[in-house]
Amino acid sequence: MGLIKGGINEVIATTAFNAAPIGIHFRDKKASMILFSGSHTAENIERDRWVVANIIHDPVLYVRTAFEDLPQDAFAEEPVSGRMMYRLAGAEAWVAFTATVEHKTHEAMMVRLTQEKEIIEEVAVHPVNRGFNSIIDATVHATRYRVNHETKLRHLIDYHADIVQKCGGKKEIEALELLMGYVGE
Repeated sequence: MGLIKGGINEVIATTAFNAAPIGIHFRDKKASMILFSGSHTAENIERDRWVVANIIHDPVLYVRTAFEDLPQDAFAEEPVSGRMMYRLAGAEAWVAFTATVEHKTHEAMMVRLTQEKEIIEEVAVHPVNRGFNSIIDATVHATRYRVNHETKLRHLIDYHADIVQKCGGKKEIEALELLMGYVGE
């Protein structure tokens, strides 16, 4: 694959007018994702059998899509393999996949991804920013923390918040303030 690289790729996945941060696992030339059962993303993928991975470098959008629904005008229609899919209108690049549920439990499902189309909308270079990376990690921990309020997760959120404060720019600080509002400061 071109845009999706080895390891876990943090993207904002879109389905039918739904967006959520998701990790796409890419190993041995195979792409997959694990979704929590009952989420809008899981329900839409099971029903429609497609997902779009949006590559975007906006830390606020990662936080917003983890906890909020975006308005419909945040999405752009894309015809892919004879069906209409939806991507984020502001995506720098995107990869459309056919999604096949390979294993499902009452808690989660494993989805195999087959690439259908990939487009680079805008060429941008983003130097490594530890604040951005820590927003991604803090957001992952925060989605789990809101479910079970484990002290360990709160400590991890606070650890990453410190890094964002030290290493982040204006957008990372804005994203952190939004995130802390969701988890309760």
